[in-house]
Amino acid sequence: MKKILFALALAGTVLSCVPLDTPPYDRETDLNYWEEDPDAALSALNTCYTTLTDMYELVYSDGMTDNAYVKGGQNKAIGNGTYGTSEGYVYDVWNRHYSGIRACNELLVNIDRVTTLDAALKARYIAEARVLRAFHYYELYTRFGGVPYLTAPISIEESRTVARDSRETVVTNIISELKEVTSGDALPASYSGADRGRVTRWAAKALLARVYLFEGNYAEVKTVTDDIIANSGAALYPSYTGLFEIANEYCSEILLSTQYTPVIREQNIMYNTIPPSMGGYSNLAPLKSLVDSYVMLNGKAITEPGSGYDPANPWVGRDPRLAATVMYPGNSYPLAGGGSQEPLWDGQDAYNSTSDVTPTGYYIRKWWDNTYRLTLQSGLNPILIRYADVLLMNAEANAELGTLDATVWNKTIRPIRERAGFTDAAALDFPAGSDLKTIVRNERRSELAFEGTRRNDIIRWKIADQVMNGWCHGMYTGEAVGTDDGFVRIENRQFNADKHYLWPIPQKERDLNKNLEQNPNW
Repeated sequence: MKKILFALALAGTVLSCVPLDTPPYDRETDLNYWEEDPDAALSALNTCYTTLTDMYELVYSDGMTDNAYVKGGQNKAIGNGTYGTSEGYVYDVWNRHYSGIRACNELLVNIDRVTTLDAALKARYIAEARVLRAFHYYELYTRFGGVPYLTAPISIEESRTVARDSRETVVTNIISELKEVTSGDALPASYSGADRGRVTRWAAKALLARVYLFEGNYAEVKTVTDDIIANSGAALYPSYTGLFEIANEYCSEILLSTQYTPVIREQNIMYNTIPPSMGGYSNLAPLKSLVDSYVMLNGKAITEPGSGYDPANPWVGRDPRLAATVMYPGNSYPLAGGGSQEPLWDGQDAYNSTSDVTPTGYYIRKWWDNTYRLTLQSGLNPILIRYADVLLMNAEANAELGTLDATVWNKTIRPIRERAGFTDAAALDFPAGSDLKTIVRNERRSELAFEGTRRNDIIRWKIADQVMNGWCHGMYTGEAVGTDDGFVRIENRQFNADKHYLWPIPQKERDLNKNLEQNPNW
């Protein structure tokens, strides 16, 4: 996908005999771009795709949850609750998604000027841009609540006067947009070749399900996900670890991902997650809470009677997704030329040995790309929505509606666990009489860790004030000082339920536009 640059003509001196709207002779401008460039619409649409959530925003999202801890920068202050209205990360997220919205709006208001565009292709481009715009608004309202809902580019002057639309208005508009787009045939069910990675009809429906899920509209979640399960042709990739390898990034499980390409457009999230012995600086690391959440191979939580959990051998008999997600002693990274490499737990990578090592005692295994180039540059695509999430949304909706039975379980949770590597019938069979809501919620956490979903989950479940207050912990050292029951104290967090369920509107924006009302208690 090509990224285009719009040239902006800024005239220091204008001759009185030349009209102000006369296009320059030596370069392309917006005055003639749409009419004269046959690829204008495609180039503009491709620009819209470059604004999707990047790998850093996706993975670092867990640093704002009970899954992970951020050592410095990025969203550390949000994780510990010390951020304010001038927090840089909050502004960056606001700015990034509104930049994406503007790119989509630029295409939508100008595409009619491309007179050579095939009608069917034009309809598809419009539908893609509308879904991408809805995605950005979803990312914004789930953080800020009501935001200005813009469907056309605005001037600098206009940007200083717009007000926030209500949360209800934003949600209604997103749902209306996605329902309208998916009701027709403008979006194809799949793509091939150079078009792989574009928005499909099923990706749009999965996004719609996410909106309904955040709103707690479980009946609609069930309806939409039932449709995807029955008709999309999507399927779980056979290997959980393989799902996150660059060779499989267009498999049938991936419904939407941000596009990266080796050399041309890369990310280096691994620098932030892997041990220093392998070239990393571990700024983001898993917490004990995440590690403890992975069940045993018999499906029991480690705290349940009969689970078989042995604190002296904590990695034995655990959910295989733990090893695919978290790096701990005995686990290793597979190397491109064969073999594997384990962190130097008793040396360079040991907890508390240098400022470069993991702050919690664990490293991240997920998103490891052994095809990386020098300086850990990778073309691996971050996954924004995948089919396993659709199955989990369906299971949760049924659990909330009281309709999660063996039939639903066997088409949702069971195949997810089978793919993960569970074989014990106690873990695979429908757990009649159990707390199904808790089981499904924990399954989401284990399946989707470091994929950008946990933050919205603890917000919509209204449990953030429970799981994000007090000390979070890392590895077990057994020491009496600086630990709780021998587990290292990492950070004393605070989450104020009266204000932290919404982010503040960035102060930079309110300094420019007094009409942007601030969220409560900020």
